[in-house]
Amino acid sequence: MNEQVLSELVALRRDLHAHPELGFEEERTSAIVAQQLEVLGLEVTRGLGRTGVVGTLKAGDGRRAIALRADMDALAMPELGSQPWRSTISGKMHACGHDGHTVMLLGAARELAASRDFSGTVHFVFQPAEEGRGGAKAMVADGFFDRFPVDAAYGLHNMPGLAVDQIAVVKGPQLASSDSWTVNFQGIGTHGAKPHLGRDPIAAMGQFLAGLHMIVAREIDPLESAVVSACAVEAGNFAALNVIPDVAKVGGTARAYTPQIRDRLEAAIGRFAEGVAIAHGVTAEYRFNRRIPPVVNAAGPTELAQAAAIRAVGSQNVLTDFPPSTAGDDFAEFGIRVPGCYAWLGNGPAKDGALHHNSRYDFNDAAIPAGVRYWCEIVRGELRGS
Repeated sequence: MNEQVLSELVALRRDLHAHPELGFEEERTSAIVAQQLEVLGLEVTRGLGRTGVVGTLKAGDGRRAIALRADMDALAMPELGSQPWRSTISGKMHACGHDGHTVMLLGAARELAASRDFSGTVHFVFQPAEEGRGGAKAMVADGFFDRFPVDAAYGLHNMPGLAVDQIAVVKGPQLASSDSWTVNFQGIGTHGAKPHLGRDPIAAMGQFLAGLHMIVAREIDPLESAVVSACAVEAGNFAALNVIPDVAKVGGTARAYTPQIRDRLEAAIGRFAEGVAIAHGVTAEYRFNRRIPPVVNAAGPTELAQAAAIRAVGSQNVLTDFPPSTAGDDFAEFGIRVPGCYAWLGNGPAKDGALHHNSRYDFNDAAIPAGVRYWCEIVRGELRGS
């Protein structure tokens, strides 16, 4: 990459890192993105999904259209790193590399707008609110696929632990569904010294927690993958340790790679909660919130992405066998509607142990050239004319 161009992209990445914005609050970030796309001569749509931006670039007479997606939002957590470009906003930081994702896609738009060495339409999608706030769903609900019909969609995410010139592109499941659940055990409060006069919801919750993980161990095929975790509990008052409360609440997450396993987890958690409640003479109010579907790479786009990655970084640096993650990404909202592929770009060693969502994490600027080349090769491979 031209040194001047790389220097400008690095400077922008560090500026975005220093000014993180949470989901649906990316006003400054989206304004910068839109302005840069307009300077390049792209047709720009602002405000899709509240703070999302889409830049459209057409070349030649090809009829095929694709979407390239980057996320823009930061996380609500403090930054403990000491780099000069660390977050200037208390309690917010780019702890997952979305600043780098944004800049790499802008770099690709810059190169492709200059070369126009493809035939068709590419939509550069800058998505808000990937970190659990539903930005992709908001863009879809705002008419993304009606206004920007595409034949395929592509996503790219950095991966600490892979070298900066490595890209992993694998067919099949890449990220799990990300769903949340809650159970409210409703009992009858009473004096802690007289539990027989009430119905103890804490005892019910305790039995539920003790047996919860048997769902995966005994109801899911051992050749499949699933996770059920309790992550929050609430009951009673430490200022009143002689009172059995009326209600005990527990909630957590469920992860799966297929719709069938997702369905089984939803049913099994609810059935187990109801059974425990009946055994303890209390009631259980169960809710399962389907938040993000799994990301599953389709065969056709994956093969094309693997070829693009080879052109971008060389066959010796392309991994076609890489374990899926139990994390989630709402790129799935694009991938369940059109064939898609989600790839992993090396971010170098996890410096000071800083993996994703760590308070010392920082995107590795050395990965920018490989990311830009990959995006450009995706476009050149997909849009060769029709």
